[in-house]
Amino acid sequence: MNIPCIKCKGATPMLSCGRTFCPIIAKAEAFYKVKDSLPKEDFFGSSPAPFVGHNFYPNLYVGILSPPEQREDAWLYDAPKHWAEQNFQIPQIVDYRSALINSRFRINIKQKNKFLDISQEIGMASKPVDVEINLKDKPRFKFKTDAYAAPTGPNAILKKAIITENPKIDYRVDKVVSDIDLKANDALIYLYKHDFDENFLTKILSIGNLGIKYDRKLVPTRWSITATDDALAKHLLNGIRQYNEINYTSYFGSYLGNYFLILFFPEVWSYELFETYAPKAEWNISNEYQFMTDFEPYEGRKTYAENCGGGYYAARLPILEKLSTLKRQGSVLILRFITGEYAVPLGVWVVREAVRKALKNKPLEFGNKELMLKYAKSLIKKKFNYDINKLFNESKLLKNIKEQSKLTKFI
Repeated sequence: MNIPCIKCKGATPMLSCGRTFCPIIAKAEAFYKVKDSLPKEDFFGSSPAPFVGHNFYPNLYVGILSPPEQREDAWLYDAPKHWAEQNFQIPQIVDYRSALINSRFRINIKQKNKFLDISQEIGMASKPVDVEINLKDKPRFKFKTDAYAAPTGPNAILKKAIITENPKIDYRVDKVVSDIDLKANDALIYLYKHDFDENFLTKILSIGNLGIKYDRKLVPTRWSITATDDALAKHLLNGIRQYNEINYTSYFGSYLGNYFLILFFPEVWSYELFETYAPKAEWNISNEYQFMTDFEPYEGRKTYAENCGGGYYAARLPILEKLSTLKRQGSVLILRFITGEYAVPLGVWVVREAVRKALKNKPLEFGNKELMLKYAKSLIKKKFNYDINKLFNESKLLKNIKEQSKLTKFI
């Protein structure tokens, strides 16, 4: 624990760490809210989602996530897009996720059993499914955060589960699940075109509902999140590479302590993300700004973005959605600044939705590259007191733009 925490104790009008709330107190409050409502071994709940862990692969824990009671608003416990649209803050999201009981069982990625059948129906359903749960022991309170997936709450080993209603399944979902000759990527794209969001697509992919019959298997939730973002992005890129180039344009916005400055350059498609952590922000224990970066050229990447991980793919998707809407292509430099406000990791959905929020703000257009970069330097200096030249000097995208000759040069 840092000295400011000892002095502040989360009780001062202005927290010593600069955050708008104390993460230690937020987790403690979540515990006390949940502990009295924790059921014994048996309860009725409304499950909004399944969850597939990644430890012990290929023998994974699969969980049925559910509040310990039947609720009309159970969908709110697993609704990232709605949280962002309504500007939910971290304490609210922590409250929702910490109240979800993870009734879990262990199974091989290729196996089938009755618990998996139930989990798959929940994953396909358009709204939370009422379930009767019997556990081996009383759930133990645990709030587990993850850099990829939304947090999970108390867990216990599942003994028995019964769906007590007919799940509401959209006919288009039933169509792709029933088609055992349809590839998983094609199924994701089909549903995406029919306005199913990434959170739903992640669930239906992770629980083994998609793909050619003999290839179907469980996919850890954290892997399915990135796989979904990547599949949809590659689909959008097929069209975007045919469009004319965008003007020099910038967007700026934030959500939950994640700030995004997005710079569009009138070039062919390429993409670079810088993730910059403020001093003492999550995962940065130093007193200096620290950054990681990943890049892809026009042809795309051939390897996983190891440095920025799932955030790289989560940020890229809304960028491509914007370009697709504008019918333009360009080189895109994203500068993400993570501050101490982001005190509890909530998953890469935060990145995706924060970029979408930024892209909804009014853009600024510039006559040339120098003016846009000058604006970026001024904004970041004013907002974070940081010299952005440290990032620009490391940027492969800016280097390529500087060195690459354009056809117009020879006309």
